[in-house]
Amino acid sequence: MSIAFVREPEGGEAFEDLPDRPLSPHPNFVTPQGLALIEAELDRLHAEHAGLAPDDKANLSRVNRDLRYWTARRNSAQVVEPTPGDTVHFGSTVTIEREGGQRQTFRIVGEDESDPAKGSIAYVAPLARALTGKQAGDVVTVADHEVEIIEVR
Repeated sequence: MSIAFVREPEGGEAFEDLPDRPLSPHPNFVTPQGLALIEAELDRLHAEHAGLAPDDKANLSRVNRDLRYWTARRNSAQVVEPTPGDTVHFGSTVTIEREGGQRQTFRIVGEDESDPAKGSIAYVAPLARALTGKQAGDVVTVADHEVEIIEVR
């Protein structure tokens, strides 16, 4: 039986290290900006760790877990420089038109860098996989819906 988060006899809290955050099985492709984001997160976590009291076991466990994750992500990062071209690839910015005329623009980036609400999707996302290798004018089907590629930058 695990003793994580149980009371010690003296009334203090005993914490084991938190379980590691799962790592993606996919190659860790990152844009140069994505690598900078990983390094900024590591810097932030190191600063947070330095400011924690030794008896703040809960926050130390959380920060140590996050440091293990981001260190592994930095160590496995494979920077992919953007290359110009008319074909959709990692790093491309793609404008699509959905059924009904709605246009959206996404940049295809690494998993840790993706934020669909801000216009970036992971290269392993179904939409990115469907668009990869295609060009402006091509129509692809994603989740039973057709989208047309309007522009590739």
